[in-house]
Amino acid sequence: MSIITLFYPAFILAILLVFIHAIFGLEIIKRGVIFTDLAIGQFAAIGVAVSLLFFEGNYAFILTFVFALLGALLITFATYRVQYIEAFIGMLYALGASAIIVLLSNTSQGTELFNKLQASDILFTTVADLKEPLFLYTLVAVLFFSLYSRLTGVYKEMLFFGLLALTVTSSVQLAGVLVVFVLLIVPAFLALLQSRFYPLSFAWIIGSIIIIFAMIFSYHFDLPTGYTIVFLASLVGILGSLIVGKYHRTK
Repeated sequence: MSIITLFYPAFILAILLVFIHAIFGLEIIKRGVIFTDLAIGQFAAIGVAVSLLFFEGNYAFILTFVFALLGALLITFATYRVQYIEAFIGMLYALGASAIIVLLSNTSQGTELFNKLQASDILFTTVADLKEPLFLYTLVAVLFFSLYSRLTGVYKEMLFFGLLALTVTSSVQLAGVLVVFVLLIVPAFLALLQSRFYPLSFAWIIGSIIIIFAMIFSYHFDLPTGYTIVFLASLVGILGSLIVGKYHRTK
């Protein structure tokens, strides 16, 4: 049995994750609030931790969405009230990460659960696991493309961060906070470094190549899939920026 046949649901999920996160990633980089998704992701992970700690894993989606939405609302509010917004978002990230550690510190599997929340293994995704993200990401994309450009001011901000919170609610549970971060930033970042192709299309293609290669690489070398994705995507992003930066300086 080929690796494609064995893991095709995981590859489909990977492409879905790249598809939806690249949309938000381009906007986040243009806004200059890079850690927005990381902070919202950590808040979403608090919901997962609360679900595991107090409700034996039940109500995970609802709790994750509530905490992700809380993080998104705080950032939306701070956009209009806080002078140094990136510093504020960084503090939100630190608050979320430390809250998870505090919540899980007295559990026997605290470290394991924390690692899973940061970067989980999507390699053994099943066909049944694809139903929720396929529906949710399609809905989010339709709402984003049909409404975002028509709104202004606080309503535009609320739509953006609300849809991002809804997306992160699902993706953090599926892939983990750090995987969500690199999928939001790296494909969009690489897409904005070039000018030959339409940025969103380029981000979809390069992001899909990176994540699928990372999954195959992790399988062949028996590495943790989530952290392999984070490592290779970050490496490609760093090398890409250095190479393109050098190229622009020599032109």
